[in-house]
Amino acid sequence: MEHHHHHHSDKSGISLAFWLNLLFSVVEIIGGILTNSTAIIADAFHDFTDAVAIGIAVLLEKLAGKKRTSKFSYGYKRFSLLSALGMSLFLLIGAIFMCIGAYQSFVNPEPVNSKGMLWLAALGIGINGFAFLRIKSGHQHHHDHSHHHNSKAIMLHLLEDVLGWVAVLIGAIVIYYTGWHWIDGILALAIATFIGYNATRNLIGTMKILLQSVPERLDIEKLSSELYQINGIQNIHDFHVWSMDGSYNISSLHVVVNTIDGNQKDDVLSSIVQVMEKHKIQHPTIQIETNATDCKFVAC
Repeated sequence: MEHHHHHHSDKSGISLAFWLNLLFSVVEIIGGILTNSTAIIADAFHDFTDAVAIGIAVLLEKLAGKKRTSKFSYGYKRFSLLSALGMSLFLLIGAIFMCIGAYQSFVNPEPVNSKGMLWLAALGIGINGFAFLRIKSGHQHHHDHSHHHNSKAIMLHLLEDVLGWVAVLIGAIVIYYTGWHWIDGILALAIATFIGYNATRNLIGTMKILLQSVPERLDIEKLSSELYQINGIQNIHDFHVWSMDGSYNISSLHVVVNTIDGNQKDDVLSSIVQVMEKHKIQHPTIQIETNATDCKFVAC
């Protein structure tokens, strides 16, 4: 009952973050136009894409939980990568346009309403900070790995937004007291560069998963040496490790053992599975054979 309550509060926290981000990005766009601030318009784009990303993440989490079918034998986990790919490309293109706008704003600075910027920044910190704390409280009590992964990513988005608004707030104070309107262009350029950098990193990370590279935090050489230490293993080959969605890891390997005894073979198998679990591989498929022609296929 306790678990269900936390799951519900976590879900409501994420949907709250979605609606707050979406509504506030509309307020930001209007505010950015009224204050004539390129930095606020750049951050509005960031907040709006974050809201879309949160919405897609919630929808895909429901889809990822669907059972596997005859067409999708691995299930729907990889669908989340499609949204990550689309969002990264969208953010990257947006960041390029924002950099152009920010550069023009820096070269030909126009007066900005620093008081309006200040109020919008304070509101931005309050709204994103509130959404961050709501998700954090649900996240700390949740144990489902994929959900944990999802809410952690959303928390990072919101924390980035808070930091972006802190920068705008400082910029607004400086403009108010100095009248240096070109600071708005520098802020917009910094926000656009930050968005572009993160979008590029996400794009590279997503492409690595789609191209079935070994998961980043997994040391395949260390894993191999630990497998070779298992008593009875003579050789390991056709060893592959990849990830479905960045958190659910899969492996297949072919093991040659020097024994024909069925019990010893089972011991070797359970030892392999233990090593795999230690290295965060959730779905190992293991083929064991002896030096004799006797073969045994095991899927865990």
